[in-house]
Amino acid sequence: MIVVLAIIALIAALIVPNIIGRPDQARVTVAESDLRSISAALKMYRLDNGDYPTTQQGLQALVTKPSGDPAPANYASGGYLDKLPSDPWGHPYTYKSPGEDGLGFELTTLGKDGKVGGEGVDADIKLSGH
Repeated sequence: MIVVLAIIALIAALIVPNIIGRPDQARVTVAESDLRSISAALKMYRLDNGDYPTTQQGLQALVTKPSGDPAPANYASGGYLDKLPSDPWGHPYTYKSPGEDGLGFELTTLGKDGKVGGEGVDADIKLSGH
């Protein structure tokens, strides 16, 4: 019985350190998935309305019909997302249209630290679309 417990303890000692680091990696994966989902909703918005929402209209334009110019001509009833997700660290995703290249849009999350730049789980995650 003691030998079996020793073997289980040894296996646990080898596995537990690998599991402990996974929550942050999982959050990065969730953020990347959220960005892809938001990107798909933005592309549907563009197909329906001819262009992406402006930076001022923001991502909220995917949930409720935006006011101001350019007014969406064929806004989908019910919107394009049920609600705006926050990144896995509780920060809002940022949206810019046009993106840095002057085209499309750019979606960003600032990572775990919520600050520009960083490495690992603190790194910014960006997705551009055209």
